[in-house]
Amino acid sequence: MEKAISITDTLDRVIHERARLGIMTILSAEDEAEFTALKKSLNLSDGNLNAHLKVLEKNGYISVVKEFVKNRPRTVYRVTGEGRRAFEAYVGSLEKFLKSVSKKRGEDVRED
Repeated sequence: MEKAISITDTLDRVIHERARLGIMTILSAEDEAEFTALKKSLNLSDGNLNAHLKVLEKNGYISVVKEFVKNRPRTVYRVTGEGRRAFEAYVGSLEKFLKSVSKKRGEDVRED
């Protein structure tokens, strides 16, 4: 079990929270996302989403652009280079963990 513990200890605690993982997943797949799209996709309240976005921004994982389009406010979020590297490291740690669990259970492990 020590191997599994060391792998899970490498998970980025900033990203690991469910809402922030969802935000990072969406932003890593898309070039950008508006606040309203993130809110709808993740089924979060304005305040809850805003709190998680602030944590990611404070840690340098996302950037925010606030602008007006046709006199209406528009807030767009993008993953930063640092955020992309952190997300890829997070996913890599999860993959290692899942492979180690599969090997212990004697399951076939695919190498993609």
